[in-house]
Amino acid sequence: MPTGERSARPVYRHPMSNRPLALVTGASRGIGAAVAHALAPTHDLLLGGRDEAALARVAEPLPAARPWVAELTDPEALRAATAGIDRLDVLVHSAGVADIGPLADTSVEVWRRTLEVNVVAVAELTRLLLPALRAARGHVVLVNSGAGLRANPGWGVYAASKFALRAYADVLRAEEAAHGVRVTSVHPGRVATDMQRAVRAREGGEFEPQKYLRPESVAAAVLSAVTVTPDAHLTEIMVRPLGG
Repeated sequence: MPTGERSARPVYRHPMSNRPLALVTGASRGIGAAVAHALAPTHDLLLGGRDEAALARVAEPLPAARPWVAELTDPEALRAATAGIDRLDVLVHSAGVADIGPLADTSVEVWRRTLEVNVVAVAELTRLLLPALRAARGHVVLVNSGAGLRANPGWGVYAASKFALRAYADVLRAEEAAHGVRVTSVHPGRVATDMQRAVRAREGGEFEPQKYLRPESVAAAVLSAVTVTPDAHLTEIMVRPLGG
């Protein structure tokens, strides 16, 4: 490859680093930011999201962390953003959207946006990074939801996307086992995030963070999955608020 062509590709792993590399989507806030903090002591980090300034604020106190700016629903942008990643140890899918309401009031636009962000973007980003994950015998973690295990009234479109995400994880796990790639689905209950605040507002209820999981608690589950002993594979993790 000519020198000029090589230099045009971004280099994501520091040449002097022997730490594993992790990419976390939705890293500008909430669960994604908490996962970044949990992995920071042991991993080099790419913090995925659209808001570069917000990602930079999360990265500032973390060693070996940098923003990774990409629009997850834009295939061309994803191809460009992943072009320089040739080895990846951990991929955490934390980005997502939650639109709730009766099926009778759920527009086709909401269906398409929810499935595009929560399922299609996950599948495409993972597909593009599979060679890098295989090279590292890496780990894919999908932050799912309790709604990916049980569908309740008012949660139809969101639950459908999370059921689909669970099915995707199950198939990916089976197909990539021969390459040494682990796949974990994490199913948290309600988490005290800005997304949950918006959900509670749409439900007409109070936002009561003391009754919900902390983002750090979900991040601890992610950390346990990616740091498990080599002979083990945590395929699914359910995390619920104490007493919930």
